[in-house]
Amino acid sequence: MRPVLHGDLICAACALLAVPRGQRWRFARDLVARADAADRYRRHLGRAHPDWGNGTLMAAALAHVLAPERRLDDPDYAECLILVLEALRVWRAGRGRLPDTARGGGEGPRG
Repeated sequence: MRPVLHGDLICAACALLAVPRGQRWRFARDLVARADAADRYRRHLGRAHPDWGNGTLMAAALAHVLAPERRLDDPDYAECLILVLEALRVWRAGRGRLPDTARGGGEGPRG
């Protein structure tokens, strides 16, 4: 995956806001995995992935419906930001892949 910048985090959180609460953790992990896959596709073929973009988290998020950005003190928005950051942390801890233990269901980084 390409370097994650502030705009990537905001865009991904807005995509999570558009997803029902019980599906957000899985969706956050999927966004990270898609951004990584798109980056590998881009490096291998020299062009953006047709569905997931150029390997940025923002491009992967923009393939989905985005809710409007909210204030940072909005609890729902803050939760989405945290979920995106946690999905990135888990992905990095797995050396660039989501480990099998993180692929299960549940709502939350430890669920």
